[in-house]
Amino acid sequence: MIFAIQAKRLPGARGKSLAVDVLQPEQREPGPSLKRQTRILAVGGGKGGVGKSFVSANLASVLARAGYRVVAVDADLEGPNLHTCLGVRTTRVGLPDFVAGREDDLGKLVLETPQPNLQLIAGTHANLDQPQPGHRRRVEFLRSVRQLDCDFVLIDLGAGSQTATLDYFLVADEGLLVLQPEPTSVENAYAFLRAAFYRRLRLAVLGHGARNLIRVAMDQRNELGIQSPLDLMREIEILDPIEGHRLVETMSSFRPRIIINDVERKEDIKLGFAVASVCKKYFGIEAEYVGYVNHDGSVRKSVLEGRPLIEYREDSEASSYLQRIARKLIESPS
Repeated sequence: MIFAIQAKRLPGARGKSLAVDVLQPEQREPGPSLKRQTRILAVGGGKGGVGKSFVSANLASVLARAGYRVVAVDADLEGPNLHTCLGVRTTRVGLPDFVAGREDDLGKLVLETPQPNLQLIAGTHANLDQPQPGHRRRVEFLRSVRQLDCDFVLIDLGAGSQTATLDYFLVADEGLLVLQPEPTSVENAYAFLRAAFYRRLRLAVLGHGARNLIRVAMDQRNELGIQSPLDLMREIEILDPIEGHRLVETMSSFRPRIIINDVERKEDIKLGFAVASVCKKYFGIEAEYVGYVNHDGSVRKSVLEGRPLIEYREDSEASSYLQRIARKLIESPS
């Protein structure tokens, strides 16, 4: 897809004017050589209550307001609330219909939202006995997501490290890791990244010996003394240098983006850099800190109103930070 830069002036914090350069889709007549590339952003974090749905809804809204066609997908089938954040009161169909095999065309599950350019695939009405799709259905879902007629797909992931959640995070063009500045959130974020790292390794590894090493290393009290994903990579390189080199190349593309939500102090802002540093030391991966969202009383009010904050109060401080994060994501290569 071809993009053009257009400068927009949006209201900023406390009434100040904030100039935000927003990349917009260049207006061109579609031709046979111009193929739309749908870009997938998955929002995870491991822990419930850190603001994944809030971030998903508002980033989707910012992108839609910038002129992109956006589909927000609620993949938290055990606790869906993205529809509430987007002001969709009635959800007659949703992702559970695809999971259960009642509908094979994902496009038929798309619902309109009150905001232009923004549509929703809801997560409501799931089969609570087996809410998550099996492997084959996950593959079909991800293939179908790529075929949606839009510029961006925002996938709001559930809490925890279920296989479906990890696969969506790993297959996305951008995996966004949302944390709050509190110990439980940070611990769960590291656990989520560790699980995602091992999941990606297991899917990429070819050698039987390396597979056994990964299986052993997943037990944090393993007898081999492998304490971190970086330790595991070194052991694989010793066992099979060719396989090890290939896996290093494969894992180099695993670059989660960090967002700190509900920031109140300067120390909270620094958390993003600390997490990125630990990712480099512990996982051997380059994680990018793309921004933070400050604590704002308007957030709760916007949820009660059933409207994204960017729509409820565009001139709030939190809205300006969300706009900055969206800008970074738009400008980054897919």
